[in-house]
Amino acid sequence: MDMAFARGWNHTPLFTVAVLAVAGEEKLFARRVGGVIVGLIGVIILRGCFGLAAAGQGIGVLLCLAAAASYGVAALLARRHLANSPPLASATFQLLASSAMMSVVAGIVERPWTLPMPGASTWLAVIGLAALSTALAYIVFFHILRRSGATNVMLVTLLIPVTAILLGYLVLGESISLREIAGALVIGSALLLIDGRVLEWFRRPAVER
Repeated sequence: MDMAFARGWNHTPLFTVAVLAVAGEEKLFARRVGGVIVGLIGVIILRGCFGLAAAGQGIGVLLCLAAAASYGVAALLARRHLANSPPLASATFQLLASSAMMSVVAGIVERPWTLPMPGASTWLAVIGLAALSTALAYIVFFHILRRSGATNVMLVTLLIPVTAILLGYLVLGESISLREIAGALVIGSALLLIDGRVLEWFRRPAVER
């Protein structure tokens, strides 16, 4: 399921480009589409996902692709309705609404009152995930949305496996293979291609540089 999740999640920028183009919000530049495809290739190289999904993962792949497509729709709605809203307010109300909905779901499905009380390390992990990986991340997300647009903000999903591998190396002492380094470099080149400013710099006459 990890491989299926990686395939679905990292298709988010491609779905975002497609949804925004169909809705007429952003033009379908060849550079942008090419950059997203190169980024997906980099993710495949980095994670070594060269084969098709294993038996029993088909539904998981489809669900993850549906989730990635929903992020494309979310990018469209955020661009239309939240691009000019204060990032702190957008992040706060989004997390309050999602917390209220998930509390109901968790209460019905998980029945947390029947589970043992978590220890201190678990509480610290939850607080860290809530404060840094969720609250702060969404504030940054909405800042980037205002400054750089919906497509660029969704490119962060291409960096998720790179970040996970770097943290594994720095925190857990895991090794990094040449394949992973090559994949990260391909992803980096894809981000530069989509951004376009590096290409514009090379196109300028030498006198203007």
